[in-house]
Amino acid sequence: MSEAPAPLKKDPMKAFRGIMAGTLILEVIVVALALPVIAKLHGGVTSLAGWVAFGFIAVFIAMCAFVRRSWAIAAVVALHVLLIASWLLLPALGVIGVIFGLVWAYLLWLRKDLLKRMAEGRLPAQQQQAG
Repeated sequence: MSEAPAPLKKDPMKAFRGIMAGTLILEVIVVALALPVIAKLHGGVTSLAGWVAFGFIAVFIAMCAFVRRSWAIAAVVALHVLLIASWLLLPALGVIGVIFGLVWAYLLWLRKDLLKRMAEGRLPAQQQQAG
């Protein structure tokens, strides 16, 4: 008969949500660094491209508050699809979208592996301590 995995004292998903929020903040910084490019190439920060960049910045900051929600990952993926699609308006944002899309693909792979290990009871925090 198989035993259930030992309960976790610390929630590894809480730490993972912190990584997700930190990645969103890094995206905010990188998109904000694209603002001088927008100002130079697209007629100022108040152009359509500038407002799109500000919109992404605001939404990424707001998403940090919602990373624990069940729909957050789907929303982040949708945001990256939009960020990549913004390539038509501003190629710099599209490149940022591709790079961070790859980062998020890796994070989602790590999340899948973490959930699998939790279910199997293979996390170090779930191991029986001898003594």
